[in-house]
Amino acid sequence: MANFPTHIAIGTVVSGALATVTTAANLVAPENIVAVTLAGVLGSVLPDIDLKDSRPARAMFAGLAVFFSFAVLFGLERKYSIAEMLVLWLGTLVFVRYVAKELFARFSYHRGIWHSVLAMAFCAFVTALVYSRLLQRDEGVAWLAAGFMSVGYLTHLILDEIYSVDVMDTRIKASFGTALKLVDAKHWGHTAVMAAATVLAFLATPPTKSFMENITSHALWSELHQRLLPPGHRWFQGMAWVLESPPPRGKASAVPAAIAPIATGSIGSAPVGEGQATSGEDATKR
Repeated sequence: MANFPTHIAIGTVVSGALATVTTAANLVAPENIVAVTLAGVLGSVLPDIDLKDSRPARAMFAGLAVFFSFAVLFGLERKYSIAEMLVLWLGTLVFVRYVAKELFARFSYHRGIWHSVLAMAFCAFVTALVYSRLLQRDEGVAWLAAGFMSVGYLTHLILDEIYSVDVMDTRIKASFGTALKLVDAKHWGHTAVMAAATVLAFLATPPTKSFMENITSHALWSELHQRLLPPGHRWFQGMAWVLESPPPRGKASAVPAAIAPIATGSIGSAPVGEGQATSGEDATKR
């Protein structure tokens, strides 16, 4: 299996690539891009949460404790007093960090149900639920975070399978096939519980309409196609001031229409042209 730093590194690269595409497509507001990217990074290490008494497991439960405690705090900030919010915040932190970790260690084992596509689906649905209900994000953002979580999770499973093949000795290790699987066929009880939890989590998730309309939009994919490569294959034109000599003084360098930046984002109000009266001027003339 790949070690913890490798999973973090590869997960960060994959999530960063997804974030780049998402930003280029103007699919999510800038203030949400970090939140959804973190979901992908978390997904890239989450399957190893069942490593008992290991540094990765302790680090993940500590991180999850901080995340859920602040998610509860921000979600309930206007419903309770300061004293009550402190109790809820500290209680959530202690419960996830110690109680949930101990319970999880008793009923799980490494390369079990958490190394499966079923667990990936469960974590994706929980992510959508947490982002929507606790973090009060738009339903489209919540499902985008779930997508990032799924890709990060799947990256972990695939990476573990790759490490199960010893290329130098041209042999397949005994762990091959235990990382990437649909369900845990050795422990059907765990599979049944995870399947039931996945169905319940899905039923509680927000609607998918906004998310599906956005990612299936023809305008979105057309935008991505246009922005995939630089116009005219002229790379880093924005850095021309560094790479090229400045134009002669008194002569403005015309920017070809082919390399004009592609407009993204919401359409703003039309500018008021010269000789065109504003609403205030109209009112004065009246």
